[in-house]
Amino acid sequence: MWAELLPIGRDAGSRGYRRYAWTRADADCRAWFKAQADTRGLTYELDRNGNQWAWLGDPAAGDAVVTGSHLDSVPDGGAFDGPLGVVSSFAALDELRSREVEFSKPLAIVNFGDEEGARFGLACVGSRLTAGQLTVEAAHKLTDGDGVTLPRAMEAAGYDPYGIGPDPERLSRIGAFVELHVEQGRALDLSGDPVGIASAIWPHGRWRFDFRGEANHAGTTRLVDRRDPMLSYAETVLAARREAELAGAVATFGKISVEPNGVNAIPSLVRGWLDSRAADQSTLDTVVTGIEKAAREYAERHGIDLDVVRESFTPVVEFEDALRDELTKILGARAEHPRPLPVLGTGAGHDAGILSGSIPTAMLFVRNPTGVSHSPAEFAAEDDCLAGVTALADVLEGLACR
Repeated sequence: MWAELLPIGRDAGSRGYRRYAWTRADADCRAWFKAQADTRGLTYELDRNGNQWAWLGDPAAGDAVVTGSHLDSVPDGGAFDGPLGVVSSFAALDELRSREVEFSKPLAIVNFGDEEGARFGLACVGSRLTAGQLTVEAAHKLTDGDGVTLPRAMEAAGYDPYGIGPDPERLSRIGAFVELHVEQGRALDLSGDPVGIASAIWPHGRWRFDFRGEANHAGTTRLVDRRDPMLSYAETVLAARREAELAGAVATFGKISVEPNGVNAIPSLVRGWLDSRAADQSTLDTVVTGIEKAAREYAERHGIDLDVVRESFTPVVEFEDALRDELTKILGARAEHPRPLPVLGTGAGHDAGILSGSIPTAMLFVRNPTGVSHSPAEFAAEDDCLAGVTALADVLEGLACR
C-alpha cells in the first residue's frame, strides 16, 4: 500500500508532496482509497462533504468504531502526515482478519478531505463541515490563491458543492473515532517509545495581517518618503518570535503575499499569515495580542494601514478521558513488558480534534526520530510503523470485537 501511494502528488524538484484538495493528485489518492476498500470487500461510501468511508458491517447499526486520517498534504509536505493513519487503518483491519476475530460492532475506515487546508487556507474542511463547525455559506466563500472558489473546485472534480453541510445523522452512528498519526515532534524519540497516546491538542488559529502602504519606484523614492509595508511586516515577524519565546508558545509567519511583487517596486500591500499555538487559551491570547499590538505600533510609525483578520480558530481539545483510559488499558494488557505508554500533548491540529466535540475521539502517535513534519524530511521507521499498526489493531479489537 505504501509503495502505491508514494508517487502520487510528489514533486520531482522538492521531493515533497503537493496533494491539494480537489486536484488531480487528490483524485488519485481518492481512487487509491476506493481500490483498497474494494479489494477488501468493504462497503464504499462518499459522504455529502467529500469524505470517503469504507465500512465493514452495517453502517446503520450504530455504535460504530471508526479509524483513519487524511491523504492530502501541505505544500511540499512529507509522506507520513495523514497517509500513515490511513494505510495503518487498512493494515490493522488485515491484521484483525488474520486473527480471525469476530466483530460485534460496525467498523469503518475514513479519509477526511482537505485536512491540511493547503489550497483554501482553512484546515479540516471535511470534518468541520460534517461536525457543523463550518457553515455552508462560509465554505462557499473559501478561495484559493488563483481565485478559484471551493464550489468551482469541487464541481471541476466532479462533486456537488451544494450538497455539503452538517451530517449529524452520520456522527450519531459512530461510538468512537481513533486516529493514528505520525508524531510531529520528538517526544517519543526522547522517551524511547515507538507508540504514544494523545492527551490534548493545543488551541491554535490563523490570522491574516494586511499591511497597506504605497507602491512607488524602488530607485527614485527617498527612504524618508516611503510608505513601505514590508518594513512593518518584517518587524512583526520578529515580534512574533519574541512574544512566542516569552510565553513558551509558538508563532509562525509561514505564508506571504506581496503586491505588486516587483523587484524594483516598493510594495503597496504585504499580506502575511500568522499561525500561533499554545498549551492553553490564556497563553495563546497573550501571544496573539502582543503580536498585533507590536504590528500596529510598527504600522503607525511607517504610515501603514493595518487590518488583522482571524481566519480560523480551534480551541483546546481534551480527548475524552474514558476512551483514552480504555486505550491505555487495552495496550497495557497486550504489552509483553507492561509499562505506561507515554501520553502526549500536541500543537498540531487533527480531524480527531474537530470531531471531539461531537463523538468520543482518541489518537495514537507513532515515533518520528527526526521530529520534522510538514517537510520531505518527515520520517518514521518501518518497525515503528508496524508497531503502530499492531497497536491500532489491538485497540480496534478491544473496542469493536467484544
